[in-house]
Amino acid sequence: MSDLRRKDRGISEIEAMAVLNAAEYGVLCTVDESGYPYAVPLNYCLIDRSIYFHCAVEGKKIENIQCSNVVSFCAVGNTRIIPDKLSTIYESVIVSGKINEVFDSEKQIALEGILRKYSPAFIGKGIEYIKEHKKQTRVFRIHINQITGKARR
Repeated sequence: MSDLRRKDRGISEIEAMAVLNAAEYGVLCTVDESGYPYAVPLNYCLIDRSIYFHCAVEGKKIENIQCSNVVSFCAVGNTRIIPDKLSTIYESVIVSGKINEVFDSEKQIALEGILRKYSPAFIGKGIEYIKEHKKQTRVFRIHINQITGKARR
């Protein structure tokens, strides 16, 4: 938590991992070959100390990952604006780490993890969908090297 300006808002790594696990979506930040940042919101799942997401087989995100495998990922948990206090209740997490594509059984585990997170009532239908579309999908893992969380609760 040494990067936090407001150390009083810092949360433990265990709390930060819980926020990351529960957040609805996250924002992946990459850089292109000229050093320009590119941030894209995406669905993901957390398995152990890794973030997994799927995407199309080509695009700017993939081009940037090929330029640099060092990324940042941000997720925002519960928020609530408090108008009369001119403030916000929030929880957020920033991760830095290295990203790489995964294949075979790890790809399947990640896709099933995303399915369990976003469509738990439709696992059977989701498994069939994965079988039909797995070849048109790439899956990436961000290994979490550093995680920082903060909250005002």
